[in-house]
Amino acid sequence: MGRPAAVAALVAALMAPAGAADWPAKPVRIVVSYGPGGAADTLARLFAEALSTAFGKQFYVENRPGGGSVVGSDMVARSAGDGYTFMLSGMSTHVLAPAMNRNAGFDPMRDFTHVAYLGGAPNMFVVHPTFGAASFAAFMARAKGEKDGLQYVSPGVGSVGNLVAEYLAAKENIRLTHVAYRGGAGALVDLVAGHVKVGMMSYSTAGEHVRAGKLIPLAISSAARLADFPDVPTLNELGYPDLVATTWWALSAPAGLPQEIADKVNRAIAASFGLPQVRRQLTQDAVETKAMTPAEVAQFMQAEIDKWAPIARRAVETK
Repeated sequence: MGRPAAVAALVAALMAPAGAADWPAKPVRIVVSYGPGGAADTLARLFAEALSTAFGKQFYVENRPGGGSVVGSDMVARSAGDGYTFMLSGMSTHVLAPAMNRNAGFDPMRDFTHVAYLGGAPNMFVVHPTFGAASFAAFMARAKGEKDGLQYVSPGVGSVGNLVAEYLAAKENIRLTHVAYRGGAGALVDLVAGHVKVGMMSYSTAGEHVRAGKLIPLAISSAARLADFPDVPTLNELGYPDLVATTWWALSAPAGLPQEIADKVNRAIAASFGLPQVRRQLTQDAVETKAMTPAEVAQFMQAEIDKWAPIARRAVETK
C-alpha cells in the first residue's frame, strides 16, 4: 500500500462510529516505562507520530523509568481513564514485572483498558567480541567454570531478557548476576563498550550492532531462525522450548477508558500498519504485528499472563 492509500485508509478508519467525536481536544501522552532510546521508546514514538497525523492532535511520549517498569505502569494505573493518558504496555510491563515483583501495586488486567496490539520481536542472547565465546555451548562451558558467576545486562528487572537469563541460570545451575538498566539504550551502550560482556536484549535494540559486528549473537528466542541470521540457533532447538518468546508491545490506558475512544485508537493503529515509515521500522526491527480488537488484546494479555507469570515467579524463587 503506497503512502496516499495508507493515509486515506487511516482517515477512513476514524470516520465511524461518531461517539467521542470531540476527542481528542488536547495533546495525549503515551507513557513509556523505560528511558529514551531503547526499543520500547522507539516504537512508542513511531506510533505517537502516526496517531498525531491521524487525529490532528499531538500524541507525545513521556518516559517514566524506574522499578523495573513498575513506576510508569503504576502511574498510568492511577491516572484518569479519560483518553489523555496511554502507555506502551507489553510482555515486560504487564506480564513479567508484576509476576517478579510482588509489590508492583497494580493489577495488569483490572487496572487497565488494553486498546491495541503493536507487535513483537524476539530476544537475542549476545556477547561482546572480547568475551571469548562465539557459540552458546562455549558460553555455557565458561559460565559453569566461573565460581563467581558472570554479569549480564538487560533492559531492566522484569524484562524478557531478565526472565530468559534467570531461567537459564536456574535450569543449568550457573550463576548470572543481573545488571539492570532503565531501558535497553543504556544497557546497550555499556554492552557495546565492553563494560559488561553478556546481554539478553530485544532484537529491536541489539540487531543493528549485531549486523555491524559489535556484538556476537549466540541464540535467539524466536520460534524459527531469522533469515538475516540463519546461523544463530533458537533457544528452542538448544533445548529450552519454554523460552520461545517475543518482547511484544501493546497500547493500554487506565481502566474506564470509553469504548468509543478505545475503538477509534484501535482502528487508527491498525490502519497505521500500512504507512511506509511504520512498515519500514517494523521490518528493520523484526517486529511482527497483527491487528486485534481491544477485546482480543485483553484476551491475548490474559493468555500471556497465564503462560509466563508462573515461569517468571519460578525463575525468581529458584535463584
